[in-house]
Amino acid sequence: MPSANALHSPAHDRLRYFEQRQGQIVETIRQLVEVESPSDDKPSLARIAAFLSEKFEALGGKTQIHRSAGFGDNLQVSFDSPDSSRKPVLLLGHYDTVYPLGTLAAMPCKIENGKLRGPGVLDMKSGIALILRAIEALKAWHEKLPRPITVFLVSDEEIGSYSSRPITEALAKKSAGVLVLEPAAGHAAVKTARKGVGEYTLRVQGIASHAGLDPGKGHSAIVELARQIAVLAKFNNLRQGVSVNPGVLSGGTRTNVVAAEASVGIDVRIRSAKQAAGIDRRLRSLKPFDKRCKIEVSGKINRLPMERTAGVAALYAKARGIASQIGWKLGEAAVGGGSDGNFTAGLGIPTLDGMGGVGDGAHAIHEFIEIAELPRRALLLAGMIESV
Repeated sequence: MPSANALHSPAHDRLRYFEQRQGQIVETIRQLVEVESPSDDKPSLARIAAFLSEKFEALGGKTQIHRSAGFGDNLQVSFDSPDSSRKPVLLLGHYDTVYPLGTLAAMPCKIENGKLRGPGVLDMKSGIALILRAIEALKAWHEKLPRPITVFLVSDEEIGSYSSRPITEALAKKSAGVLVLEPAAGHAAVKTARKGVGEYTLRVQGIASHAGLDPGKGHSAIVELARQIAVLAKFNNLRQGVSVNPGVLSGGTRTNVVAAEASVGIDVRIRSAKQAAGIDRRLRSLKPFDKRCKIEVSGKINRLPMERTAGVAALYAKARGIASQIGWKLGEAAVGGGSDGNFTAGLGIPTLDGMGGVGDGAHAIHEFIEIAELPRRALLLAGMIESV
């Protein structure tokens, strides 16, 4: 049982600070969830960027909107500190969600049995709320921030981060470390490794003919594609962490026409950076079974893996030390999904992911966070901002 002194330690005082403001954290998350922000709706993304700009400016942050023609705009917020000798810590996240506009009507943001539900509540609007509340707390505790902070919230993480990636990487290179506010892994663990992600498309060009009058004159792109998919299945090596998933198929025009075209979208996951070239080479070396068909492979590994480097391990050790001050045994996890933390870790910048909310159902109708976990997550984030 903890001693009386332990229960009145500075760490426990800080935890009580956030416990007393748990309702405010929940309200901030609710406000964010109720500003719907699908990746493909630029006006909605502009609304949440403006909403967040106002919140961060109220805390003394200097906001900058990075305009993007093809996607939503990305929000950078800079906080100065009297201690200019320290590099900033980069707090990284995204405000786009996978849910189409109007989802909130059928999936309202509400509290049920200690859980806050709603589209994007876990992935990752709770993480954004934790950033706001952690910075607010640091200003209250120190009067002025103990070190510079850069916040970067992107609008296109769920669709590949194509517009935001160069900015993310440029900011990371100027930072002492990166804390990614994506959701925690199971059992409230932080993420010290993520798989790399590739997106490829395999297209087949066949020869059309009438399926009834001239079936022998046709060379079906669909049949060829089916044979190629059987080959793709053999590329899987789950023991080594390599998975190749043909996920979206299209092809043909009518049932009475031998298909002239067919394609499949392929998701690739890899555990280590050295696997990238090998799987790319295997995909591009595919040959048609039917010599009258042509195949084309496009795409690439979009995110190299976030590997558990010495820098990542050092950040985890700091986080575990902060958690231990309140008797919390903080775990770590390696996960299959990618995030923008893959980009920063790939540059060699110490990165710790999964600093956001605790819950389940990301991208699903039952998405939720555990409200009771919010004070501990806020405490951990504030402590890491100080110590990175």
